[in-house]
Amino acid sequence: MKKININELYKMKAQGQKIVMITAYDALFARLFDESADIVLVGDSLNMSFGGKDSTIDISVDEMIYHAKAVKRGLKHAYMVVDMPFASCATLELAVKNCAKVCQQTLCDAIKIEGGAELAPTIKLLKSAGIAVVAHIGLKPQHSVLEGGFVVCRDESTALSDAKALEDAGAAMLLIEGTLSHIAAKIASSANIPVISIGAGASTDGQVLVWSDMLGFFTDFKPKFVRRYMDGAQLVKQAVANYADDVRSGKFPAKEHEYEL
Repeated sequence: MKKININELYKMKAQGQKIVMITAYDALFARLFDESADIVLVGDSLNMSFGGKDSTIDISVDEMIYHAKAVKRGLKHAYMVVDMPFASCATLELAVKNCAKVCQQTLCDAIKIEGGAELAPTIKLLKSAGIAVVAHIGLKPQHSVLEGGFVVCRDESTALSDAKALEDAGAAMLLIEGTLSHIAAKIASSANIPVISIGAGASTDGQVLVWSDMLGFFTDFKPKFVRRYMDGAQLVKQAVANYADDVRSGKFPAKEHEYEL
């Protein structure tokens, strides 16, 4: 399987071929997902699903780099995107410094930044520096404290104007989260760049889910937009229980698991 580049993703949009994106946080799962996914996102969602935190706010650039470097080692095929964490692109100077650091140290294909039309100058500058940007609009988890929670985007005018401004500034792709589906459909049909949905309906160019949500490992809550493709938590619990039983009963290790002279 050849490595996917941005031109392949644009071709998929033009041909009406759906784009598959999934998160990954380490080399092991990146390797497992690589065969099926077109894009792997090293999402700051790892702060919640992997780190046990209540939000994505307090993860650092260096922590994102650590996980992204591991993911990179597991990929041969998928296009790789890395989330820029909270406030890491708050100014033009910070954006160039932090995004360049992430790209240089992880060799990712693109970075992702949450924000609306106000990010247009940032995206324009990053593009001029050779950095591909996935713009994240709609529900923005990094704004959850400011907005008093995870607020679904219902403002069609703002969403449409954000999407156009960010595309015009040079965004390579758009990710739309937690947005009314008819709004996302309008954005996808008018945009010349790929538009990926998470909780924004089926009428976009592709979909992304957090792997621990879709495989049933994260069980604290289930977002409305998630489909669980397996009950991973229960399968793991049962497997570990079986292992514990075998150890305690003396069934493991058996003769075939021992080294001999």
